Amino acid sequence: MSSVTFETGRTALADVVAIPVTPFAEDGTVDRDVYRALLRRLLDGGITTVTPNGNTGEFYALTPEERRLVTELTMEEAGDRAVVLVGVGHDVPTAVASARHAREVGAQMVMVHQPVHPYVSDGGWVDYHRAVAEAVPELGVVPYVRNPLLPGARLAELADACPNVIGVKYAVPDAARFAGFARDAGLDRFVWVAGLAEPYAPSYFSAGATGFTSGLVNVAPSVSLNMIEALRSGDYPAAMKVWEQIRRFEELRAANGSANNVTVVKEALASLGLCRRDVRAPSKPLPEDERATVAAIAAGWSL
Repeated sequence: MSSVTFETGRTALADVVAIPVTPFAEDGTVDRDVYRALLRRLLDGGITTVTPNGNTGEFYALTPEERRLVTELTMEEAGDRAVVLVGVGHDVPTAVASARHAREVGAQMVMVHQPVHPYVSDGGWVDYHRAVAEAVPELGVVPYVRNPLLPGARLAELADACPNVIGVKYAVPDAARFAGFARDAGLDRFVWVAGLAEPYAPSYFSAGATGFTSGLVNVAPSVSLNMIEALRSGDYPAAMKVWEQIRRFEELRAANGSANNVTVVKEALASLGLCRRDVRAPSKPLPEDERATVAAIAAGWSL
């Protein structure tokens, strides 16, 4: 991959990075047509960076075949309208195979989900990401960091070995830790994406982030775009006005250890008639009494 293409990837990360939901049909399979329609709605709404197979896409509940399908549908639908950052993970051979598949179908970048393992050492974290990054040197690689114990120096070490590691999705809920981590790793060396979406975007932008991920964007692209415009212009009061607008929705998603993170987004989409509310275990649909709350919020945004 040329430095020019990496520049495209870097620019794409400094934006609203949409994590599309994966809609399911009545028989439980991935609903291809609805997925494409939801993706078109994002693109038509002004979104230019998308991450298929992210957590809001229920990455861990999809089969390998379904993950490939979602990647392919995204590439077909996005065309040249968006930069696609494909989520990859699980064991090293699976992550490598997924990254190579992303390359084959024309994606420009991969996001590497945090290694899910009860025993993760700092050095092992570097080895895991290095194996993926070295398998696809032409693609931009974005580690998804959720481990509060990982030192920034380890990310610098990874990038020394793999120059295609160009950005970081940082998702530790601690703005001060993020500020330190980014400076220890190299603030200007990577594109820093606030990986905990709109609620954390203002505090993370103040510490050096230039993009943020979003699941809410599935429901109301204009709301997310309003926030990034405010943050880019340094207008924190305006950004916090958007923050106040999305607060209740995001609190519902974050409750009980984010148990309903995807559920609330799909419930909002269902209330707008855009997809079924079905989620896969270990997620669960919202109880009846909370559905009206979500529907009211979604209706308010679509005015």
